Amino acid sequence: MIVKLNSKIGFDNDKYLKMQSEHIRKRIAQFGDKLYLEFGGKLFDDYHASRVLPGFKPDSKLQMLLQLKDEAEIVIVINSSDIEKNKIRGDLGITYDVDVIRLFNLFTRVGLYVSSVVLTQYTGQSSADAFRHRLEALGIKVYHHYHIKGYPSNPDLIMSDEGFGKNDYIETSRRLVVITAPGPGSGKMATCLSQLYHDHKRGINAGYAKFETFPIWNLPLRHPVNIAYEAATSDLDDVNMIDPFHLEEYGKTTVNYNRDVEIFPVLNKMFEKIAGVSPYKSPTDMGVNMAGNCITDDETVCEAAKQEIIRRYYAAQCGYRTGSVLDEEVRKLELMMNQAGVQASDRKVVAAALEKEQATGGPAAAMELPDGTIITGKTSNLLGASSALLLNALKHFGGIHEDTLLMSPAVIEPIQNLKVEHLGNINPRIHTDETLIALSICAATSPEAKCAMEQISKLKGCEVHSTVILSAVDERTFKRLGVNLTCEPKYQ
Repeated sequence: MIVKLNSKIGFDNDKYLKMQSEHIRKRIAQFGDKLYLEFGGKLFDDYHASRVLPGFKPDSKLQMLLQLKDEAEIVIVINSSDIEKNKIRGDLGITYDVDVIRLFNLFTRVGLYVSSVVLTQYTGQSSADAFRHRLEALGIKVYHHYHIKGYPSNPDLIMSDEGFGKNDYIETSRRLVVITAPGPGSGKMATCLSQLYHDHKRGINAGYAKFETFPIWNLPLRHPVNIAYEAATSDLDDVNMIDPFHLEEYGKTTVNYNRDVEIFPVLNKMFEKIAGVSPYKSPTDMGVNMAGNCITDDETVCEAAKQEIIRRYYAAQCGYRTGSVLDEEVRKLELMMNQAGVQASDRKVVAAALEKEQATGGPAAAMELPDGTIITGKTSNLLGASSALLLNALKHFGGIHEDTLLMSPAVIEPIQNLKVEHLGNINPRIHTDETLIALSICAATSPEAKCAMEQISKLKGCEVHSTVILSAVDERTFKRLGVNLTCEPKYQ
C-alpha cells in the first residue's frame, strides 16, 4: 500500500545556528562579569525538536555552543526527587542520573568544559547521596540546592539566608555559565537565580537569560508546534499561555509557559535588588530563542507537530495500561489532540497494523518509510511481528524480493532452543535484537543478508505502530534504530 508522505524540510538549520549564536553573544555583552544561560530542552540530542521542526538537527544547540566553548562552562543539574523515582528519559529509555553521566562524558569528549553537577530539591534522599558518591568517585564536583518552602510565591523568603542562602554556591570560572539538565523540571532556573543571589553578595555583576526552544514565543498559542510541547511535558503540568507582562508592557501577544510567568515577579524583584532596575519587562524578554524566525514551511512543521501529538497520546495510553501514567494525563492529551484537530487515525501506520492483525489473527506491526511505502509484519512460529517487520523493511530498502529468506531456520532454531530450554523463556519467537544479531551472522555467507544489513541506517526516522505493547527489548531496539514507535494499549 502506498501513501503520500510530506517529507519536506520546514526549518532552516544553518540560519538558526547563525542567528542564535549572534543573539546569545549580544546577551552576554549586556551584562558585566558573568551570564547564567539556562538551556531548556535537550542540549545534545533534542529529538523532540527535530521531529516537530523537520530540518532541525538534534545537536544544533550543541553546535551553536561549540562556537562559544572558549568562554563557556557547563553546569548540569538534576532534581534529587527524579533520582529517587528513577525517572526515565523517554526518548532514550535511560534514567536521569545515568543521563547526567552520559551528558558529562559527551560534553567533555567534544571539548566543552563541565565544571560541576548540582543536586536540586535535595532533602537528604539516600539515592541522591549514593549518586553524589558515584559522581565524586569519577572526579566530578557536586553541589546541593535545597527545597525552599513557598517557592516561587514567597520572594522575601527565597532571597534570604533561609532561601537561596542555604544553597551551596557553585564555583565558576568563565564568563558564560550554561545551566542544563537531562530533562524538564530539574531546577535549572532556580539554580540560575540562586547564583545571582550569591554573586550579588560577593560583589559580582551577573545576569541571567533563558534559551528555551519551546514554546516558540512568536508562534500562535494554539499552533501545533506549541501544543506538541505541552504534549511532551504533560506529566509536568506545564501550560502554554499568553505572556501577560509582555502584553501589558508592549501591547504584543507572545507565548510563554506557566512556570516562567509564575517565577517572573521573583526574578524581576531580584534584579531590582541587585541593579536597582530590572533589564527585563516580561518573561519573553528573558529568552534568546530564534527558532520561530527559522521556520521556512509552516504547513510542514504543523503536520510534523500533529504527528508528534498523536505519538505522545499513544505513549500515554500505553503508560496508563502499564500503570506508569495517570488517567488525567491521557485525558489532557486527548484535549490537546482536539485542539490540534487530529485523531489517532491520522497516523497512517495505525490502520495498516490493525488491518494486518485482523487478516492474520495475531499481533502485527506496520512501518511507514520516507517514500510513503507502508510495510507490515506478522507473527509467525519463528519471528514476532516486530522482527518480521524489520526484515521486510530491510528487504524493501535493499531491493530484495519479499519471498527471499534472509535467515535460515537452521540459524533461528538454535536461538529458540537456547531461550526456551536454558534461559527459561516461554515465548520461543526471537526478539528484534536477536533478529539483527542472527542477520549479521548470516551476512557472513549470504549476499542477500549482507545487503539487508547495509540498509539498517535507512530505518532512522521511520514510523512504526504495533498492535500490542512490545517487550522492553523490542522497544529499546526501535529507539536505538531511531524509529518513531507507537503501540496499541493492550498486551498480547
